[in-house]
Amino acid sequence: MNKLTRAAAAALLACAVALPAAATTATAAPAPPRTTTTTPDRPAERMRLPAPTGRYGVGSSVLHLVDRSRTDPWVPEADGRELMVTLHYPAARPTTVRHMPGRPAPYATQEEARLLLKGMPVEDPASVRQVARARTHSAVDVRPAPGRHPLVVLSPGFGMPRFTLTSLAVDLASRGYVVASLDHAYESSGTSVPGGRTLTCVACTVMEENDWTKGHLVTGARAADTRFVLDRLTGPRPTWRYASSIDRTRIGMAGHSIGGASAVSAMATDPRIDAGVNMDGTFWDTLPADGLGGRPFLLLGTDEFHRPGGGDTSWDTTWAALSGEKHWLTVDGADHLGFSDAPVLLSHFGLPSGDLSAGRAVAVTRAYVAAFFDEHLRGRDQPLLDGPDPTHPEVRFHRP
Repeated sequence: MNKLTRAAAAALLACAVALPAAATTATAAPAPPRTTTTTPDRPAERMRLPAPTGRYGVGSSVLHLVDRSRTDPWVPEADGRELMVTLHYPAARPTTVRHMPGRPAPYATQEEARLLLKGMPVEDPASVRQVARARTHSAVDVRPAPGRHPLVVLSPGFGMPRFTLTSLAVDLASRGYVVASLDHAYESSGTSVPGGRTLTCVACTVMEENDWTKGHLVTGARAADTRFVLDRLTGPRPTWRYASSIDRTRIGMAGHSIGGASAVSAMATDPRIDAGVNMDGTFWDTLPADGLGGRPFLLLGTDEFHRPGGGDTSWDTTWAALSGEKHWLTVDGADHLGFSDAPVLLSHFGLPSGDLSAGRAVAVTRAYVAAFFDEHLRGRDQPLLDGPDPTHPEVRFHRP
């Protein structure tokens, strides 16, 4: 197997521009070198994401939305701000995808998978097919479970497609949440849109040229994207056929990397969002005087960089400004991409993915994000948030 650096492995899932969590001014991860030597042994079996842990089966719908009231910040000549949204939601009985009607939901399109793997030693047609056809444990457009369910918006890391948060999205849906995962136009390695088009990461070039001094442009655009999506899902004429299953009075947002920073930015401008989670993202925006108006927030990050007084001082600053119930947790052994599907994909291809195993990385992320939303959107007390737990020894609690 090639001896790849972690930065090169990270580029597999971030188009070589993943935002490092170690500093408030970040640079792009270096692109991995192309090689014609031995490549990792790749398993022939189908790639599978970890099975969800909740009691519901999971449905999946994809929406294409265009906000023509705004100019796209990266491609001003585009016809508005274009978004792709995947909705995962609790499905009506039966509770397993194997026995549900409808076809299995794909993980990604072939072109999205190809662009994700571009430049890596697993860039070949067989690997592309494995990623695109990865088992997601969800079925397309099946009937939702009865009742109204809290809504959680997910925003991925910079350069990363929305599907790299699928393990978390599917698990939350299996626990009874409607989950909207967003692809922000021109900010991912590749986003397939109707008409056979693919939007690539124009923003990556812009941000590289500015040496990451304009991260607020990303968080500001994503906050506006979130407001628009909430309007289209919970407004008087919703665009999703199953929108009646959303409880519009219980809305949360979580994100990875700059997607997590965007969660606090969106909450600062949209009172509909009741609770938020930042998974290992550097904050770019200053909170208003009242913080988030008393709304709860979870900081969940790498222990190496995001413990109090660590390399990312934006966490200390934002923590002090948060006025509601707040939690600061770090995960020992996790790396920056460990809060996404990266460990699962990298380990499938035999590539390095950090000190924490893929299974543990997914389990920890799922457990604490779900506990946070269960407590703050559903009002269910969660002892897991009260302090260290022997079933999750990697997680450290901080109360600066």
